Amino acid sequence: MIKLGAITSNISQELEYALTELREFGLDYAELQYLWDKEVGDLSDAEITRVQNLIVEYRIQVCCISRHIFAGLLLGQTEIGQEAHSCQMSALRRCIDMAKALNCGLVRIMSFRKEMILFGACGAEIWNVTRGAWDKLKLLLTPAIELAEQQNITLVIETGNNGMINSGYLARKLVDELGSDHLRILWDPANSIYCNEPAYPDGYEAVRGYLGHIHLKDCRVDIPKARVDNCRFGDGQMMKYFDDIARSLARDRFAGVAVLEGVYRPEGKTFEDGFRASIGEFKRIFG
Repeated sequence: MIKLGAITSNISQELEYALTELREFGLDYAELQYLWDKEVGDLSDAEITRVQNLIVEYRIQVCCISRHIFAGLLLGQTEIGQEAHSCQMSALRRCIDMAKALNCGLVRIMSFRKEMILFGACGAEIWNVTRGAWDKLKLLLTPAIELAEQQNITLVIETGNNGMINSGYLARKLVDELGSDHLRILWDPANSIYCNEPAYPDGYEAVRGYLGHIHLKDCRVDIPKARVDNCRFGDGQMMKYFDDIARSLARDRFAGVAVLEGVYRPEGKTFEDGFRASIGEFKRIFG
């Protein structure tokens, strides 16, 4: 059986309220991003103790600490030791400390700002490729990997639609080339629609054996119009892939957690309403 959870702040930033929702719907795992108007990594010691007490009280396990580390930074304007990179590394250290305090083995990182064309030949390497971007990405991530190895924590890098790593293919390539057992993939297959990677079989086969964590949501994407509309789980472009993904995760005995990313907000309603509208289909397919 696949382990299931949800991102608590997509329900409410009031953690206790969100945990009551997880218990109501039989979810055992919580991914933490924002709590009490703070991003994870910014909580005080007293607030972390409060989190510890609440997850014990509600019998919930924390599956991932998910700050937007490195998100949005430009590769060409970022260097190791500069303020922007150092601030992100400090935030990563705080997130690792929080993960350890909550007995959680995973901390999410992102992959800087997207450069569209990374590889090419037959003239494209001169006219189209952002030369050096891929190697610069690996260079800037190396201190984070080294810290994870020192702290015996696993980093999961997300396939984000606005980051350098936006497909399962690129995520696997990065993990292979960095060569650390402390870096796995946080697969968000809906994000990869925006780079035209089918979630199944292409995306799944790319990340198979490399998965640390999964975000699941549904949406409708119109790339020429630069538009994404989130929708109820099962009503969008991901629905045709969900059953195959669920069967494959079960077959491969995926040991991580698949979480519902509740970013759907029905017209005139709340994200909590979107979560409640989606949780039944999420559990029916993956539970």
